[in-house]
Amino acid sequence: MASAELQGKYQKLAQEYSKLRAQNQVLKKGVVDEQANSAALKEQLKMKDQSLRKLQQEMDSLTFRNLQLAKRVELLQDELALSEPRGKKNKKSGESSSQLSQEQKSVFDEDLQKKIEENERLHIQFFEADEQHKHVEAELRSRLATLETEAAQHQAVVDGLTRKYMETIEKLQNDKAKLEVKSQTLEKEAKECRLRTEECQLQLKNLHEDLSGRLEESLSIINDKVPFNDTKYSQYNALNVPLHNRRHQLKMRDIAGQALAFVQDLVTALLNFHTYTEQRIQIFPIDSAIDTISPLNQKFSQYLHENASYVRPLEEGMLHLFESITEDTVTVLETTVKLKTFSEHLTSYICFLRKILPYQLKSLEEECESSLCTSALRSRNLELSQDMKKMTAVFEKLQTYVALLALPSTEPDGLLRTNYSSVLTNVGAALHGFHDVMKDISKHYSQKTTIEHELPTATQKLITTNDCILSSIVALTNGAGKIASFFGNNLDYFITSLSYGPKAASGFNSPLSAECMLQYKKKAAAYIKALRKPLVESVPYEEALSNRRVLLSSTESREGLAQQVQQSLEKISKLEQEKEHWMLEAQLAKIKLEKENQRIADKLKNANGGQLGGLTQDSATVLNAACQDGAATKAASEPVQGTSVIGILTRTSDSEAPDVESREDLIKNHYMARIVELTSQLQLADSKSVHFYAEMFHCLMTIRKTSSNMINKIILKVEKGGNEENTGIRKSK
Repeated sequence: MASAELQGKYQKLAQEYSKLRAQNQVLKKGVVDEQANSAALKEQLKMKDQSLRKLQQEMDSLTFRNLQLAKRVELLQDELALSEPRGKKNKKSGESSSQLSQEQKSVFDEDLQKKIEENERLHIQFFEADEQHKHVEAELRSRLATLETEAAQHQAVVDGLTRKYMETIEKLQNDKAKLEVKSQTLEKEAKECRLRTEECQLQLKNLHEDLSGRLEESLSIINDKVPFNDTKYSQYNALNVPLHNRRHQLKMRDIAGQALAFVQDLVTALLNFHTYTEQRIQIFPIDSAIDTISPLNQKFSQYLHENASYVRPLEEGMLHLFESITEDTVTVLETTVKLKTFSEHLTSYICFLRKILPYQLKSLEEECESSLCTSALRSRNLELSQDMKKMTAVFEKLQTYVALLALPSTEPDGLLRTNYSSVLTNVGAALHGFHDVMKDISKHYSQKTTIEHELPTATQKLITTNDCILSSIVALTNGAGKIASFFGNNLDYFITSLSYGPKAASGFNSPLSAECMLQYKKKAAAYIKALRKPLVESVPYEEALSNRRVLLSSTESREGLAQQVQQSLEKISKLEQEKEHWMLEAQLAKIKLEKENQRIADKLKNANGGQLGGLTQDSATVLNAACQDGAATKAASEPVQGTSVIGILTRTSDSEAPDVESREDLIKNHYMARIVELTSQLQLADSKSVHFYAEMFHCLMTIRKTSSNMINKIILKVEKGGNEENTGIRKSK
């Protein structure tokens, strides 16, 4: 199959390639023809250019000839002007010469006229030739431009086709390579599949033999050992107690509670609607307080007064149905016996609606026949009469489907199990139809009340009653919409919950089998409850495990704490040794500092005599104070001010010995830096020793406290566990 698909795909690609190749040849031929046409046009353009150049040359020659003739005419005119005064002087003597000049002038005039005509003709020819040349040149240029654009377009098409052709070739080559690789892999997979099929056939053969042997053995065991199979027949299987589905029961109880709330709202709205309708009959079109109402309305009012006896049972029936759904029962159509009671109450209410419907229609007709009724009010009354008929029909339809749903709990053959889902769907459709009818009634009655309130005879009692009826109709509409949407949202759950029942069966066969199953379930629950015995008081297993873990962890923690205390003691001893070492180092540094101060004082005495002895002593004391207060860093990093003793020494020795000054500065800087270093080391050692001592002391105290607390807790737990074990052993004995 794979090779055939590859061959077909390759043939399609080859056909496309041949089509593209033929198109490429045609386009190439068109491009060559256009190139030939453009070459011919270029030749024609060259010839036209040559003819234009010839005409231009002729034009230039004619222009030159014309200029010559113009000069000659000017010369002749000058000669004529000169000859005229001579002729005046020699009139008498030159009659013969005047005749000769007139003949020459006539000849010149004729010649000049011919030249002028020839010049005009040449100008006209030149102008026509120039215009024709320009026109031809413009046509040729436009044609050349169009041909060039067409040639460029053809070339672009050819380039695109060539590129597409190359891409197609590359794609075909890549596809060919991929298909070859795929064919090889498919061949390998086919070989592997053949091997696997052979292995699977062997395994299937072995399994068949094994299962056939097991089947024979099982059949023999079933025939010999199993006396009765209660799941084989549906009549017996229906008596088996199904698995308890608490979630299903809670869900059904929740749904039943919601339905009860909706039915209560609906019942309240129906009671208000019928009651306020009765009040309206008493005041419109005739007020009973002023005049006697018609016998029809009296009868209608009497029937409406009995509405509570028909409407209240609906709420009671739904309440009984809700109370019958508990956590311990199995809720399906076969076990909901109380649904039959609700159906009967709904049937009685339908009878009530049928009984009051003719009176209601006649009452509306009587309102239409009244003199107060306008045409608009009459049309609204007709619409309301149609809506009341629809409302009764919808309730009848709903009662029919509810009665069908109540059949499985009373008559098992009354409704087939395959029709459960369709009946539930029709119930949802009937509820939606009831909601639509109530919306129409609300709309038409609101229009009716608006018209009636505009009447001049409308009383406040009528307006109030109409508002109450309208509010009850709106409540009915809202309740119908809520219950319709509620049923539609839970329809899928209702359909899927019908399969809840005995295992490996389609459901219950009869209400009697469902009732027996519930009794068996109660007996099984009582038996399981009787099997339960009070547990012997002892240490729970989890608590014993936790006590054992605490005991082991306390033993391990005691050893760990002992090791930590030993390590802490070793660290404390090392830190004390380091403290003593650094204290000795500080004392040695202090002694060295005193020696250096003494040596500097001696040198200063020898250098300056006795005049600066007091100053050296003061300097030594100042240096000692600086070492103790930590001010030596400023003396080492900044130049000494003039107020210090060393500054006085250096100023006094400036003029006498510059070498001595530099040497003293070096010595001073060196010892000051050394003093600062030793002081900082001493302070660091002191701070470290104090910090470590405080930290170790705190650690030791916390370790002692925690270890003592844990040991006490462990001892208490061990004693408590021993007491509980002893008590448990005594009780078990």
